[in-house]
Amino acid sequence: MTDGRLDEEGEAYQAAVVGAGLMGIGIAVVMAMAAIPCAIFDPVESVRDTVRARLATIAGQLDLDADVFQPFVSVHHDLKAAVSDATIIIEAGPENIAMKRSIFAELDGVAPPSAILASNTSAIPISVLAEGVARPAHVVGTHFWNPPYLVPLVEVVRGPSTLDAVVTATMELLTAAGLKPVHVQTDVPGFVGNRMQHALKREAIALVARGVCSAETVDLVVRYGFGRRLALVGPLEQADLGGTDLTLAIHEVLMPDLDVTPVPHPYLVAMVQRGDLGAKTGRGFFQWTSGEAERRRAEIARGLRDQATPSAREVADD
Repeated sequence: MTDGRLDEEGEAYQAAVVGAGLMGIGIAVVMAMAAIPCAIFDPVESVRDTVRARLATIAGQLDLDADVFQPFVSVHHDLKAAVSDATIIIEAGPENIAMKRSIFAELDGVAPPSAILASNTSAIPISVLAEGVARPAHVVGTHFWNPPYLVPLVEVVRGPSTLDAVVTATMELLTAAGLKPVHVQTDVPGFVGNRMQHALKREAIALVARGVCSAETVDLVVRYGFGRRLALVGPLEQADLGGTDLTLAIHEVLMPDLDVTPVPHPYLVAMVQRGDLGAKTGRGFFQWTSGEAERRRAEIARGLRDQATPSAREVADD
């Protein structure tokens, strides 16, 4: 490509996002940072009315002018109008199979014939979402990570019917948007990132449930131990650098004792059943006082912003 806003045929990229929730707004910001026009559709008027203010809030968090994203984002109450010129349409609805299928059914009737139909699902197989879609060859997974304007990874998931050209075009568009797309070649639940992330959570919960350590200790071990190097070296490169023979020796001792609970851990189920839902109820693995969760989220966002490369400001000013 000769320009970050153009495809290989020299046509300008146009994005559309269905759903103006947390991820939908974040995806629109990513497109705006790359000067790619993005239309947002949401069926709820009260949600649409908050879009402009939320864009300004994110701009402020990134130390940018409040209106920096506004010229690139349009807000629509009509789905057909929102997607009429779209190169890619990204479904960012709730993580609910029925709702996502309903969105794709609507897109079937209004999306341009050449448009990529993408889903931001975190775990639902693309084959499940593409069932009943008239053009399953155009359906692809695009799993963004929160917040997408600070976490560059996008998992591009091939469904069983997805065309090679659709995968390639999706990865090219996301690269042009300044993101780091990776190709997930087999459509498995949770894709790559969430499978690894929740394997870690399963073991973390099991350690607390067994009384091996506290929840605080689990998080401190991750944050101040191996978590420090994960942004610099992945687990398989680290195995190579340390020696696969060392990894094998550790696995021979460790694997028989790791948790293999094949369903949600009973400890987690019990927490949810008694209403210990985390920060929103004041108690989960930790106790949360009023305002503490928001302060912690702000700290995390600042940390992500500080380690972003290139920085949010550099991308936005590019």
